[in-house]
Amino acid sequence: MLEQIMNSPNFDYLGRGLQAANLRHEVISNNIANVNTPNFKRSAVNFEDLLAKEMHLGDSSRRVQMVRTHDRHLPMAMTGKVHAVIEEDGTTTMRVDNNNVDIDIEMASLAKNQLYYNAMSTELGSFMTKMKNVITSGQS
Repeated sequence: MLEQIMNSPNFDYLGRGLQAANLRHEVISNNIANVNTPNFKRSAVNFEDLLAKEMHLGDSSRRVQMVRTHDRHLPMAMTGKVHAVIEEDGTTTMRVDNNNVDIDIEMASLAKNQLYYNAMSTELGSFMTKMKNVITSGQS
């Protein structure tokens, strides 16, 4: 039973989303710390676009639904799981010292990421509470 919960798509997506938000926080913090470093180029984390491609949103013809029809069949391993990727933005320059960090954009990104992280952790907590209720049949 625990293995089924841990292999649940919801648990997987939420867990990877939290990891991406954590990495994004580190990257934004690094950008802010180097706001006055000459020739520093900001970085960003890409996860949501990669996840959407993994899930093939908008293209139901490419999705394949696999079903395990017997308990003795091997479990289906999910392959091709994407993870957050750090991408450096070397295409722009904000100042004469070739630094492209805009502190206002970084602070707004930090606040947005905090909201994203809080939403993901709340959803994961709700999912775990529901699973606990299912396991205990609503008994405390």
